[in-house]
Amino acid sequence: MTSTTPSRGRRRAPTKMERAAGKAAALQKPRVILALLLLLGLTSVMLLDGYLRSEIGNDARVRDGAAYDKVPQKILDGGPLLTFTGGTAKTQSVPKKTIVLTFDDGPTPTWTPQILKVLEDNGVEATFFMVGSMVSRYPSVVKDLVDQGNEVGIHTFTHVDLSYQGTGRLQRELKQTQLALAGAAGITTTLFRAPYSSEINAVDNYSWPVYKEIGNLGYTSVFVDTDSDDWKKPGVSKIVQWATPKNNKGAVVLMHDAGGDRSETVKALDTYIKKMKAKGYSFTTVSGATAKLNGAPNGAGRTGVTGSGQAVEAGVGQTGAGAGASAGAGVGALGEQPGGTQSAPGSGSTDNSTDNSTDNSSNNSSNKVNVEQSGQQKATGSTLYEGKALIYAVAVAEWVLPLLSWLLLVVGISVMGRFGMMLILARRHYGQRNRKRGKGGKFSWGPTVTRPVTVIVPAYNEKECIANTLHSLAQSTHPIEIIVVDDGSTDGTKEIAESLGLPNVRVIRQENAGKPAALNNGVRNASYDIVVMMDGDTVFEPDAVHQLVQPFADPGIGAVAGNAKVGNRNTVIGAWQHIEYVMGFNLDRRMYDLLRCMPTIPGAIGAFRRDAVLEVGGMSEDTLAEDTDITIAMHRAGWRVVYQEHARAWTEAPSSLKQLWSQRYRWSYGTMQALWKHRKSLTDKGPSGRFGRIGMPLVVIFQIITPVLAPLIDVFTVYSMIFVDFWASLLAWLAVLVVQLVCAAYAFRLDREKYRYLAMLPLQQLAYRQMMYLVLIHSSVTALTGGRLRWQKLKRTGEVGTPAGVS
Repeated sequence: MTSTTPSRGRRRAPTKMERAAGKAAALQKPRVILALLLLLGLTSVMLLDGYLRSEIGNDARVRDGAAYDKVPQKILDGGPLLTFTGGTAKTQSVPKKTIVLTFDDGPTPTWTPQILKVLEDNGVEATFFMVGSMVSRYPSVVKDLVDQGNEVGIHTFTHVDLSYQGTGRLQRELKQTQLALAGAAGITTTLFRAPYSSEINAVDNYSWPVYKEIGNLGYTSVFVDTDSDDWKKPGVSKIVQWATPKNNKGAVVLMHDAGGDRSETVKALDTYIKKMKAKGYSFTTVSGATAKLNGAPNGAGRTGVTGSGQAVEAGVGQTGAGAGASAGAGVGALGEQPGGTQSAPGSGSTDNSTDNSTDNSSNNSSNKVNVEQSGQQKATGSTLYEGKALIYAVAVAEWVLPLLSWLLLVVGISVMGRFGMMLILARRHYGQRNRKRGKGGKFSWGPTVTRPVTVIVPAYNEKECIANTLHSLAQSTHPIEIIVVDDGSTDGTKEIAESLGLPNVRVIRQENAGKPAALNNGVRNASYDIVVMMDGDTVFEPDAVHQLVQPFADPGIGAVAGNAKVGNRNTVIGAWQHIEYVMGFNLDRRMYDLLRCMPTIPGAIGAFRRDAVLEVGGMSEDTLAEDTDITIAMHRAGWRVVYQEHARAWTEAPSSLKQLWSQRYRWSYGTMQALWKHRKSLTDKGPSGRFGRIGMPLVVIFQIITPVLAPLIDVFTVYSMIFVDFWASLLAWLAVLVVQLVCAAYAFRLDREKYRYLAMLPLQQLAYRQMMYLVLIHSSVTALTGGRLRWQKLKRTGEVGTPAGVS
């Protein structure tokens, strides 16, 4: 029997989704680009943070005990200030009874401010050799330090032993630290101290070429005379003792403002300054000592660079004629001395005195630089702007990474919690439904349902599948009426259905209006009070309908979800979906069923009371997930929705990645639409509000938030494998895989599936899962930007035949 839904003699008005289709198509590309930019941004932030924390590019090698026969003896016997003039090395010592306090490895927000307070209280300035990565993380500390009148020097960006590094790495370490200083305090510097360096007599054959290269770039290398060894935490008295020079000699003294607990250093510093002042010592910076050595009380004769990049002859501090031409190499081919185009250090400040009692309260990082800060210059041009960009980028990384770490913890707890819930509740569900004895006796829905039901088959261009679908229904052990609603097919689907000559089959023809409209048409024309809905590519087992309708013996049940199985599972993509379907239906749906908050009745196999469908308004076109939409609506109307695992149907899953993406994109976006549409269920009262109280939060957490954030697990795992600890990270990933394997194996056991497909699980985790994450992220971006999607028809092959053919 064939009937046709009459149409008006004019063109049908487009649906809301069709009207939005053009706009949606135009917006998809920007959304994909946005999603990729978000991924790129996350990767960049992680790489930057890893570099700052020396997890990326870290080289922990430290050279010790190397030969020094190639180092000039006059250098080994010289003072702690090493400069190069015209390629010739020159050293000088600090004047008698003069202390140059230097602090390495900072800044830190804990200890550096405390040290600055001690220095300020005692009217003393010091030179801080800073690690660039720390500068970029704590720029405000650096600015305060410079504003107080202290001097800064470079201690590389990542605290690496430069004797193991090439020229490119050396220049990057210098440039990046200069940029960090420029962004933090608006200055650059010509002072340098190598990590792991000490007295100048420790220079060896490997580090000497490094110092020559650095000197020719315009830097003054600063060594130490006395080392307080405060990092050993020997106690205040020992730190003071070891930092005290002998025989009234001047000295560059080494302390630390980072690298651990520096409380002893802070206490010892105040004692040390008072003790040395009592002995008649004065305190200054490296530049202050240099000026004093050169007899330049008013700042004359200090090292500097003109705007053209040429060195200015200045005694001890001068960089040499060749340094100006090559200085740009140290700061990224700027063609200038470190820091870009500068005036000579100290220029414009000839009224400043070198006396240590000079009031430095007015000193800041402006162009006016006093003697104690003459190793610094004001950053200008691209150096300044690049430096600020670096500081801003690091600030973002410092804010984002802790947030991502917390989100990772939340995701981890959510994932493991979901696995635990699924295993516990699925086991309980299976025990209840398959109970044969014990308390309550054998499980039963009630009296056996034997009355006829209507099976609705919406079909649009299903010529490859419709015959198999109808033949499987014809073998049903339950009395059924079959209604095929042809939704404007153009491939002869209607004619094929009619030509089969099967009994109890009606074909209804309608203009193309979409699957919801086709299902509603079938409901209106149904002869019986129970309707079974399926897809046009699905094959039912002979007893599927009978099993599916048995729960309706309970008058409180309004809908039943069946067990959809992947028929074309003998390909890689099919096997991945098979694992997903088995875990999803056997564990997820059992869990939701037990909690009485089933979120979705699958379109491939589901049954409804006809009156209940009409009561909630039928299948809605408001969303792309009409099955989720009507399921939630049934809950809100007070009906109970259950899962019947024994009602099995075989469906043809997408056979290509493109089709899979299209299908899952629609599913995930439609689910978000349905949840948003029914958001008021959160405030529903009584039994009808159960889904809002329990189901809605679980679906949002487990099916949206967790999958959207789950890529963090993979990103952090890959990051840790590459940059932190490969084996520990691999073991952690394998542990999660084992948990998933246990869950999957249990799901396969409940559904009596063959375990061989689980061999594809590791590959599924490496490829398929990531694709699903990207699909969900893409859908989330679409939802957040207000886009709409139209219904997307998948290409079918008709390879899913009778259930017996599935292995």
